[in-house]
Amino acid sequence: MATTYNNLYLDARHQLKSAGVESAQLEAREIVCAAAGKSRDQFYRDLMLYASDQVEEKTAELLRRRLAGEPVAYLVGEWEFYGLPMEVSQEVLIPRMDTEVLAEQAILRARAAGEGARVLDLCAGSGCVGLAVAANVPGCRAVLADVSEGALRICKQNVRRNDLNARVTCIQADAREVPPPALWDFDVIASNPPYIPSWEIEGLDPSVRDYEPRLALDGGADGLDFYRLIARNWKSALRLGGTLLFEVGMGQDTQVAAILAQEGYQDICTYPDTQGIQRVVGGVVPLLDESGLLD
Repeated sequence: MATTYNNLYLDARHQLKSAGVESAQLEAREIVCAAAGKSRDQFYRDLMLYASDQVEEKTAELLRRRLAGEPVAYLVGEWEFYGLPMEVSQEVLIPRMDTEVLAEQAILRARAAGEGARVLDLCAGSGCVGLAVAANVPGCRAVLADVSEGALRICKQNVRRNDLNARVTCIQADAREVPPPALWDFDVIASNPPYIPSWEIEGLDPSVRDYEPRLALDGGADGLDFYRLIARNWKSALRLGGTLLFEVGMGQDTQVAAILAQEGYQDICTYPDTQGIQRVVGGVVPLLDESGLLD
C-alpha cells in the first residue's frame, strides 16, 4: 500500500526514537530527503504526496544502516556547518557544532586582521572551518591543508559547492612536519587536530570508532601530540601578531594553554562551547621579544 512522504517520515522518526537516537526528527527528515533525492523545501512541499516503491525501499535501507550504527551524515553524504552545506565521506570527520566555536574565533581574528587577511585551516578534514571563515570574511583568503588525499578531495568539492574557488585553495601538508615553503605569512591558523588519546579510541561510541577516520581521531598516547608539534613547527608560518587557534577535547584546555606558553605564544585565551566546556585555546605570536625589539 502506497504511503505519503509524511507517513514515511513519521515511521522513520518512530524507529529512530525507539532506538534512542536523540536527533530522531532531524535524522528522519534527512534520510527521507536523501532517499527521495529532494531538498528540504521540496520535502516539506511534497509531504502529502505518495512516495514511490523505490523511495520506500531506499528509506528502509538507509534506516537499516543508521540503526546498525552508521552516522546519518555519511548515509546522506552531507552535513551543515555554520550555515554552509558540506559534503562528507568516511575520509573526514563529520562537522560538529562544537567546532563552530573554532570557526567563530577564526572569523573574528580574520576580520580584525583587515582586508587581505590570510587564514590557514590545518588538519582541515572537510574544510568546514576555513570555508566558514572565507564565507563570512569576504576580504580574506583561506588555505585548507590536510595530509589525507581523500580529505583534500572532499575539501575541493566543498570549495566548489560553496562558490569560494576565487579565495580558497587546498594543499597537502602534514601538520606534524615543518610547513612547506608555500605555507607562510598567515594572520590566523585554525586547527582541529586529532586529540583522542590512543588508548581511548576503542572505548568511543561505535558510530565514531567504526566509521570516522582513525587518522583524524588519534592524538597519540596522551592526545596532545599534534598540539606540541603544531605549536612548535607552525609558529614560523604565522605573521608577527598572528594567532594560532586550537579546538581541544574536554579537559585538555589547561595542558594546551601550557604548551602554547612554553612555545612563546602570548595573550593565551580559552573559549567555551554551548555546554560550558572550554573548547578552543588560542595564542598570539608576539610582536616584540623579551628585549623589547622586534623578533
